[in-house]
Amino acid sequence: MKKSLFLLMLIANLSACALRPESISATYIPHEKYIDGSCEELDRQFLEAQVQLAKASALQNGKADEDTVGMFLILIPVSKFTGDYSADVAKWKGEMDAIEAARFKNKCK
Repeated sequence: MKKSLFLLMLIANLSACALRPESISATYIPHEKYIDGSCEELDRQFLEAQVQLAKASALQNGKADEDTVGMFLILIPVSKFTGDYSADVAKWKGEMDAIEAARFKNKCK
């Protein structure tokens, strides 16, 4: 009985670990937000979104690494207490998708 409970708790904790950035889906952001921008402006905004996504991804990877260590040492994913950056990763992925759609609609190179 104790082994079953321990195994169940371990599985629950493992499923609660912070996700890696590549596993996080983009938040939907309508491309109409960017449709009035010039191609140069859209290019600049896309590059800025890439930079912000890279920062958020690095922070999220750090949280996932902390969870791996926490699970190894104390069987608890640390990010459940300290939070993670998955919402930021999803937001910047969505921004990039929206900008890319606006670039396509505006026939930018």
